[in-house]
Order: sequence, then C-alpha cells, then structure tokens
Amino acid sequence: MSRKYFGTDGIRGRVGEFPITPQFVMTLGYAAGRVLASAEHTAGERSAVLIGKDTRISGYMLESALQAGLIAAGIDVYLAGPVPTPAVAYLTRALRLQAGIVISASHNPFEDNGIKFFSASGNKLPDSVEQEIEAGLDQPIKIESSDQLGKARRLDDAVGRYIEFCKGTFPSAMNLRGMKIVVDCAHGATYHIARNVFHELGAEVIAIGVQPDGKNINDGYGATSPANLQKAVLEHHADIGIALDGDGDRLVMVDSNGKLYDGDQLLYVIALHRKEQGKLRGGVVGTLMTNLAFEHAMKQMNIPFMRARVGDRYVMELLQQQGWQLGGENSGHIICLDKHSTGDGIVSALEVLHALRTKKQSLAEAAGGLQLYPQILVNVRIAKGVDCLAHAKVQEAVTQAERELNGCGRVLLRPSGTEPLLRVMVEGENRSLVEQCAKQIADAVRKQASA
Repeated sequence: MSRKYFGTDGIRGRVGEFPITPQFVMTLGYAAGRVLASAEHTAGERSAVLIGKDTRISGYMLESALQAGLIAAGIDVYLAGPVPTPAVAYLTRALRLQAGIVISASHNPFEDNGIKFFSASGNKLPDSVEQEIEAGLDQPIKIESSDQLGKARRLDDAVGRYIEFCKGTFPSAMNLRGMKIVVDCAHGATYHIARNVFHELGAEVIAIGVQPDGKNINDGYGATSPANLQKAVLEHHADIGIALDGDGDRLVMVDSNGKLYDGDQLLYVIALHRKEQGKLRGGVVGTLMTNLAFEHAMKQMNIPFMRARVGDRYVMELLQQQGWQLGGENSGHIICLDKHSTGDGIVSALEVLHALRTKKQSLAEAAGGLQLYPQILVNVRIAKGVDCLAHAKVQEAVTQAERELNGCGRVLLRPSGTEPLLRVMVEGENRSLVEQCAKQIADAVRKQASA
C-alpha cells in the first residue's frame, strides 16, 4: 500500500490548503489516536501523546485541531509548546508515551506547516503505522463517550528537561570555557533553548535569530540562510558559529574566519574523532547527496560507508540495519545513535565541539582533511504528477553529462519529498564542467516541465 499523505518527513504543505487545514488535521489526530489506542500499541493501558511545535503562527490552530481529534479518540495529550523536533523525540521516550507529534515544516517558510510523528522509542513512525493512520482517515469520527474522552495538560518543564538532556550528551569532565560562540536559532523552536545549553557548559554565547514573531522563522536566519551568522562571527571575533533550522534538527557551522561548513564536513569531523578515539562502531551512512569527496575520505580511513535515499528516516533505517551509530546528510541532519534516537542540531554541534576540545583544534583544522568536490544543485519547479525523469531529452542530457564527467563525478536527479521540485545535482573535480552539465540538464527538465 502506497502512502497517500505522508512524505519522507510527515505531512507537509501550505497552511489553508489541503491537507494542512484544521478539518483534515483534526481527522488526522483522531485517526492517529485510534491507531495508537489499539491494544497492539498500548498493551491495554490508556494512551498518551506529546505535542510540540515550532514558532509558526499557524501552530496554534493546528495544535488545537490535533488536540481535539486525539481527545475525541480517548487519548490524553501533553502540550510542550514551542520545542525542537528532537526534544519531542526525547520527551516521548523519557515520559514513556505512546507517540510524539511535531507541528513544523522544518526549514520551510512560515506559510508552510506540517505534522510528523515519533514512536514510543523516539524514532520516526514506521511506514506500516503511517499506513494504518492513512487508512483511518477515510473513516468517520466516532467520538468516545464522555467518560472515555482524553484530557490535555501543559508540560511546563519540557524546555528544562531537554536542556539537561542536551548537556548530558557532552563529556562531564569537559567544558566550553574560553570559547566565544555565536548561535543562530532561525527565529525557530530553539530560540529559548540553544543559548542556555552552550552557556551552561561554560561558553560565552551571542545569540541571533531569537526573536520569533510567528512569521519570521527561517527568514534570513538559520541553517538555510547562514549569511547573518557569518557576519556575526566576524563582528564579535567569535571562535565558532552554530546555525540551526526552524525545528532544530539541522546544523551548519562557521569557523572564526566566517567560512561555512555543511553536514558532510561536520560528519567528517565527528567520524574522524571517533575513529581516532576507537569509538566508531561500524561505519558511516550518508545519502545519495553526500559529496563524493566524503566517500573517498572514508575509504582512505578504512571506514565503511553506505549511501541511503535522501531523508533522515532512510539514514536511520540503514544505520539500524547495519548496527552502526553515525550518519547524516549534507544538508545538516546528523544522527548519533549513541546520543539520541533522531537527528539533533544541538547534540550534533556538541559532538563537533567535543572533537575540537579534545584535539585542541579549530574547526578549520579539524575539517581540513576533507576537500569537497564542487557540487551544483539546481531546483526546477514542476507540476504535481509530471514525470520528467523518464523523458528522452532529459535522459539524453544526463547521458551526455556523465560522458563529459568521464568517471570523475556524479549526476543525480530526484524529486523533492516535500516540495513540487525536481532536484538536479551534478558534482565533480572540475567546477566549470560541473556548472555546465548542471545547466544543460536543468534546461532539459524545464523544457519538459513546461511542455
């Protein structure tokens, strides 16, 4: 059974347009509640679910709709308020709840929003459970009797619990004293959390992107817009800069010279440190978008490497299949399964800082062994249902590009899991050739899309 509503990261879309409407979200809450209340998921006990959200203004509306649907299905609800996605994963597990629900569209603009679920173990819901929920969306809402309705309560200490959890992933014998750090919270869910974590570990912290108004999330700040972070690091003569995205599960960093480091480079720093410490269990998982230079670097260090489909849920699946602990995406999702059950921007930043403090190196020095190949990514907007990948002209453009790269690069075309886009990626040793090939393929896709 294929999934109708769930994408690679839950259900996402423009607020007010189906499926991100109060009516659908209430039905979603009810359907999820009926699945989670089944004996298979609760062992006969009353179910309880945690709801967290980012700082989008639409979160109030969607939270109320979800809450209504869950309560109608007889589910108790804990409301955490604005907290990062990984905080919901942690709190769900810590409180022994049946599920956690996050209202967020991650790095997207405030006009978008979405719903994603975590299981009792703090992992993304399996496809099979999402399919059960989807099947229930076609059923009418049958409200439980009044004595069986769920209750809702605020989880007042959610933020404090999560701050202590993050600090607990950093070595107890180590601190960040003497470091000046700029933290960019994207006006998102970490705005009242990230600064405290690094400060309480001893760092001097300058925080930016910490004035959410419901409409400025990810707008010119955060992991997808790091220019303000780079500027602030230089202005304050900081040692390092940390940028998180709107829901706190994505990370990029900036060194003292204002140079930006993506997920591949940060994953390299963590993997190298663990290898040197004898603490790397198995290998490392990347994705189809992981830079080819990273793969070559892992080979040189005799570290097994595998590629998963794009999306942190697929990185997680492959890690679990292999029994490994470390993986991530070049976009900045990094998973350290010995620290957390999901990707966490703050925890990943602490892992990088752990490496730097142990080795007494700057970020530039620690990442210096990885020189990324030029990688060009072009997003081509396409109409829903249009399959440009199979078109002969597009295939001809791809074949021509691969011929010109002559084994010294890669071409990857993939549809976005969250937006109506086809992503054209070309990488290789020769930048001008890579740019030329990417343009040729993107032009072919646009012609087909317009046709």
